[in-house]
Amino acid sequence: MTFRGLAIAAGAAAAFFVSPGAGARETSGAVSVAVTGGTLGIGPEVTFRPSSIIGVRASATFLGLGHDVGVDDIDYHGDLKLRSWGANADLYPFDNGLRLSAGLRVSRNRIDLVATPGESVTVGETVYTPEQIGTIEGKVKARKVAPTFTLGYARNRSRGLAWSIDAGVMLHGRPRTYDVVATGELATNPLFQDDLARERAEIEDKVDDYKVYPIVQLSIGYTF
Repeated sequence: MTFRGLAIAAGAAAAFFVSPGAGARETSGAVSVAVTGGTLGIGPEVTFRPSSIIGVRASATFLGLGHDVGVDDIDYHGDLKLRSWGANADLYPFDNGLRLSAGLRVSRNRIDLVATPGESVTVGETVYTPEQIGTIEGKVKARKVAPTFTLGYARNRSRGLAWSIDAGVMLHGRPRTYDVVATGELATNPLFQDDLARERAEIEDKVDDYKVYPIVQLSIGYTF
C-alpha cells in the first residue's frame, strides 16, 4: 500500500471513531447496575443516563468497622456502623466520562462507644474507681439527611463493563452524642450523672472536627 493509501485509511479510521456513527456502541438511556465500595460502605448502585451529559444514580451502602477513641484518660472502643442510601444528579459537562455530581443522602451512620476502665479514671471532673463506673456506653450520630458533592469519572455509556470512581464530601454537620449511660455502683447517683453529662460534652468536643465526611467510592458493574 502506498503512503497515500495509508493516509486515506488512517483518516477513515479516525473519522469513524469521532463520528456519530461510532455511537452505535453507545446506548441512549443506558442503565448500569453496579456494586460500589468505599468510605460510604459497600452496596448496590443503579445509574441511568437519559442523555450523554445528564445522569442520575441511586445507591445504598453498608459496612461495620472498629475504631478506638480516647477522651481524656478513658479509652473507648467504637463500632462504626455505616448505613446510608441516597441519590445523585450527574452532569457530564464535556460529553465524556468526567462528571460533577450533587445529591442527598439519608444517613443512619453511627458510632457505638463502649469503655470499661480497668483502673480509676476521671469522668467529667471527678475520679472514680472501676467498680463505681462499671461500663460506659454511648452513641455518636450526625445529621440524618446530608448533601453530597463529588467529582468523578465514569465509563458507563457503552454496553458491557461499567466502572466509575468518585471523590468528594458529605456535609453531615456536627456529630452529636446520645444515650451516655454507666452500669457501675454509682449509675443512678445524681452527682455521677452530672459528671456523665460533662463526659458526653467532652466526647462531642472530640468529634467536633468531623463535620465533613470524606467520600471516595469505586463502582464496578454492567451497562445494559
